[in-house]
Amino acid sequence: MGIRTGAEFIQGLRDNREVWLGNERVKDVTTHPAFRASIESLAHLYDMQHDPTLQSQLTYPSPTTGNPVGLSFLIPHSREDLVRRRQMIKLWADATCGMMGRSADFLNSMITAWAAKKEYFAQQSPECADRVWRYYEHCREHDLFLTHALIDPQVDRTKNRAEQDDPYLCLGIVKETTQGLIVRGGKMLATAAPFADDIYVWPFPPTLTEAETRYALTFSIPVATPGVKVLCREPFNHPGQYADHPLSARFDEMDAVVVFDDVLVPWDRVFLHGNPRLVAGAYPMTRVRELTAHQTNTRLLSKIEFVYGVLCAMAEAIGVQNTPPVQEMLGEAASYVEIIKSALLAAEMQAIVDPSNGVTYPALQPLQVGRVWGPRIYPRLMEMVRRLGASGLMQPPATLAAFDSPIGDTLRKYYRGAKVSAEDKQSLFKLAWDLVGTDFGSRHTLYEFYYAGDPSMISAGFHREFDKQGCIDRVREFLAKTAA
Repeated sequence: MGIRTGAEFIQGLRDNREVWLGNERVKDVTTHPAFRASIESLAHLYDMQHDPTLQSQLTYPSPTTGNPVGLSFLIPHSREDLVRRRQMIKLWADATCGMMGRSADFLNSMITAWAAKKEYFAQQSPECADRVWRYYEHCREHDLFLTHALIDPQVDRTKNRAEQDDPYLCLGIVKETTQGLIVRGGKMLATAAPFADDIYVWPFPPTLTEAETRYALTFSIPVATPGVKVLCREPFNHPGQYADHPLSARFDEMDAVVVFDDVLVPWDRVFLHGNPRLVAGAYPMTRVRELTAHQTNTRLLSKIEFVYGVLCAMAEAIGVQNTPPVQEMLGEAASYVEIIKSALLAAEMQAIVDPSNGVTYPALQPLQVGRVWGPRIYPRLMEMVRRLGASGLMQPPATLAAFDSPIGDTLRKYYRGAKVSAEDKQSLFKLAWDLVGTDFGSRHTLYEFYYAGDPSMISAGFHREFDKQGCIDRVREFLAKTAA
């Protein structure tokens, strides 16, 4: 089959999936105002693959059919392959201003990493390794959109999974049958679940004890599988208000809790089960971090470039772009762009070939710099938007359509900028408000802080894994010389 069109992606979502928005069961996510615009934004990414001017940058020939397939499924065997993957990811991220953190290329990268290390799953059984590879090929050849559900419900964090008042509060295995596993329980936080084809499920963080065999499972199933319930948060979009809410009206990635009510997972979709050691080790041992961090850093780069552009445009709109304090602020913002860009390029330049499978992976430590700095950079950029916009963020009229009303001339007098029209200035400041002042904007600040995990744990892990011995040895050698 190969790459899908946007229309084919949308049609695939009309499958009677059980999606709940408050007390409403959504009949068709593709037409519901809470989801339609976001789905259309994702559909545009699929259509980009068919653009003759972009297809060579977004696809590659399928190894099995020769048809074009998504480049985020490419298993990299050279630095050049890593560069191609980054360029493809950047094109998609730029198309959404970096605002859709869970576009299809994210999970594609995860599935690709596991397929490249399929032998890890053979420790469970040879069949599991085959299942992982076949599933990867299935996703690649059908151009599927996946999300994942990883985290246990946030009920009582003082207790482990088995100690909760309901043993199936956290997703677990009820029983094995000849057809597959019966699973029950909940998982969060499944971003984009209402508009995904499949849900990939595994426990994160992978802190399973040897006794927690019930909760040790990794699988993937269609969202429309009987017994799967997708419970959505409040929408943060503003349907149809593309001028007044330019980001939230287009790019609201719905977040959801997924409940599995005695769901049958067929054996061909079960990749690991009943082995806490293997399930816990899958994340580091399959080098998932390398390929997913390559994607997330690229997407983050796109987003902070966009925010930096907003800051520059705001400064020019009110004529303060040449004042030293503002230039200092903008210089700091520009440095954040270069931090993430440099981390990506360093990861590619220091890429290594894994002798076990011949796959070329970006160096992990530079990519972890992005995961350490991302939670610091994005809130700081939002602070800059607030400081630069100040009261101007509260000034825009209720709707830009007011410029075409009897009050329009008055608005043009009092709402203009230094060298920009009132319409252009207020359009820009509404964009800035969407970043910092709306529920959509608040969600993005929270997302960038936590999407890769607890920032303190990421920083601590970076320190533990960092090649620090050479630095320590230099200090000891210097002290030894001074003591001599």
